[in-house]
Amino acid sequence: MLIHLKGFYFTVLVYGLFSAISVQKAVRDRLEGVPVTDIYYGLSWFSTLLAILLLVIGLWNTSLYPSEKGFYAFSFLLALFGAIAVQKNTRDDLEAGKDLS
Repeated sequence: MLIHLKGFYFTVLVYGLFSAISVQKAVRDRLEGVPVTDIYYGLSWFSTLLAILLLVIGLWNTSLYPSEKGFYAFSFLLALFGAIAVQKNTRDDLEAGKDLS
């Protein structure tokens, strides 16, 4: 894989992780009654979907084997899930610590 493709996939990965964490924070804040503007909420969702779309377009246009494309796609989605799960668990642990004291 060429170096510029590695850079593209790394950039899309970091962008996707940031946007997924942003969506999780916005959704959680809304559920807890913390004010979140509609623009931030909408941009968070748009950004996450854009990162997924960029990955799909990148994988569609590359000359990798289909198994490699599938591996990259599922790795990306699992990384997004992992980022959301870690952020959620960290926030839950901090709130549980406040309740105990």
